[in-house]
Amino acid sequence: MKRVKRKIDFKDVRGSIMDVFVKEPYEHCVIIYSNKGAVRGNHFHKLSQQSDFMLFGKMVAYSRKQGSKKIEKTVISQNDFTTWDKGEAHEFIALEKCAFLSFVNGPRGGDKYESDTHRLKIPLHEQLKKNITDWTLLEPGKFKQSMIK
Repeated sequence: MKRVKRKIDFKDVRGSIMDVFVKEPYEHCVIIYSNKGAVRGNHFHKLSQQSDFMLFGKMVAYSRKQGSKKIEKTVISQNDFTTWDKGEAHEFIALEKCAFLSFVNGPRGGDKYESDTHRLKIPLHEQLKKNITDWTLLEPGKFKQSMIK
């Protein structure tokens, strides 16, 4: 996961203006509202690349790059812009009421939403808690435990 805090580009008495991205076209954009405690994601995409922009609130993001044993845990807050690589598993848990924009390049918009969504059998936050360090992909969305410490 790559995370960048976006800066305010212009501010006066009326308010502020901030570029979310420049010269980065996306095929699909969705806004996601979550209540405190809501779990989102818990999947990866083989063909799609996803970026997210936090509008307000906070959430903890868990991620695991394809082929890695390490699960990263990061708190995402207002104006953070995150990018997930293809094959990188990601999961969000809302720490408070929040909203974020999700931008995707690949077959993930509209009625094709599930066509490149590969769900994890065990959520990343549970894998981290149980110290599960290695999972082998058997088929999309299904993992076989191969080592527990």
